[in-house]
Amino acid sequence: MRGSGLGNEGVSREDPAAGFSMEPALRLPLTAECKHYTGKHEVPWDNQKYFAQRFSIFSLYDQGVHLTDDAWFGVTPEPVAREVARDLGGTNEKKKILIDAFAGAGGNTIAFALSERWEHIVAVERDASTLACAQHNAEVYGVDPSLVTWVLGDSFEYVDALVHRRDQLHPDLRVNVKTSVLFASPPWGGPGYTCDKIFDLSTMQPYNLEQLHGAYQAMDHGLFLPRTSDIRQIAKLAPSDRKISVVQYCMQGASKAMVAYIPAKTADSPDESPTLVGNYSSGQVRESSRPGHD
Repeated sequence: MRGSGLGNEGVSREDPAAGFSMEPALRLPLTAECKHYTGKHEVPWDNQKYFAQRFSIFSLYDQGVHLTDDAWFGVTPEPVAREVARDLGGTNEKKKILIDAFAGAGGNTIAFALSERWEHIVAVERDASTLACAQHNAEVYGVDPSLVTWVLGDSFEYVDALVHRRDQLHPDLRVNVKTSVLFASPPWGGPGYTCDKIFDLSTMQPYNLEQLHGAYQAMDHGLFLPRTSDIRQIAKLAPSDRKISVVQYCMQGASKAMVAYIPAKTADSPDESPTLVGNYSSGQVRESSRPGHD
């Protein structure tokens, strides 16, 4: 099974008169908010430290990567995105579809696509300019356009419809929940979490841990969270007789974030893989290598 490619080429419907609550996005044009900075003098002051790390964020930055000013704060550094994609790829081989719930400027979506693990990826982003950047950046990295279906919309609404009102979705978005894995890298509400030795995930804004897990629990899901997140809060989400894997992702010895890999609330069978990540144990620390740049 391969994606239809409608995310880049347009939308076709079984019934031209049908109306759907969500459809694949067209290929969106870059807007004035989509920027490719070439020098520090062009960059807003609060983005300058991220611009200085641009080749760790996107190793192909100089080949035309675009981001909105807000997207700089949330994009996953490429080495970390690559390791997350490898770890998530270790899930049950019956899982063939990946949903990226907060696609942003495309960092994670690109890594998932280049891992060649997934038969189809649905990437959801609610901001049109940011989605345009993601589509453009995927092209820069040579992602097969038939592999990814892009969605301009809210991932909470999409997953709710997928689980409860499938007929309201465009046919290309009606993926099988039982063979899907979801990854969510939500906004963390600014840098305030860095001030806490242990970050209370119930206070995370605009979406806290309970909201995220409550929305996505029908599927195995990975949550990309602040590195100081309270492990005790995460542990409470484990279904009966199953484990949650928590991995810290580091660059140059410094943790950048953690990912909690949480099994679906109801497993299809008792012999289903006991952890979402295939061969990694709970509490693992992973070092992500930085890509070279000439």
